[in-house]
Amino acid sequence: MLRRVANVLSSINELIGKTIAWLTTCLVLFMCFDVVRRYLFNETAVWITEMEWHIFAFIFLLSAGYALKHDKHVRVDLFYANFSPKRKAWINLIGTIAFLIPWCWIIIMASYNYAHNSYMINESSPDPGGLPARYIIKFSITLGFILLLIQAVALLLESLATIMGKEDTLRNDHTPVQF
Repeated sequence: MLRRVANVLSSINELIGKTIAWLTTCLVLFMCFDVVRRYLFNETAVWITEMEWHIFAFIFLLSAGYALKHDKHVRVDLFYANFSPKRKAWINLIGTIAFLIPWCWIIIMASYNYAHNSYMINESSPDPGGLPARYIIKFSITLGFILLLIQAVALLLESLATIMGKEDTLRNDHTPVQF
C-alpha cells in the first residue's frame, strides 16, 4: 500500500515536470525574440523581460518536485553515495521529516499569504509596460512548494517501504500510474 500511494504521488510530479519542461522552449523563444529586438532594432519592452523571468520562475518552482523524484536535487554526496539502500532510506526519512516537510509547510503558508495579499490589491508590475497580475507568479511559489511537499511525502513512504524490508523499492519502479 505504501508503494501504491507513493507511486500515485510521484506520478503527479512526473506529469507536471514533463509538462513544465516545455516551458524551456517557450523561454528560449522569448529570449531569442528579445535579443533580435534589442540588437537588430535597438528596442526592447519591459513586458518581454518580465515574461522571461516569470517563465524561468515557473520552470524552477514547478519542477522542484520532479527534480526530487528523480534524485537530481542538490545533495552533499560525500558519504551518501556509498551507503546501503537501507541506510540511504533512513537518511531520507529523517531528512524529510526533520527538514523537508516542515520547510515546505512554512513556505506554503508564508507564500500563500504573500500571494493572496498581492491578489487582493490586484498587484501588477511597477514598471510602465510591465505585466499585470503579479499575483500569478507569487502563487506559483505556493504551488511549487505544494508539489515539492507531495514528492516529500512520496519519498517518506518510499523510505519507509525500504526500511521495512521491501526488496522492490520505489526508486527502481519508474512506471507512472495512469490517470
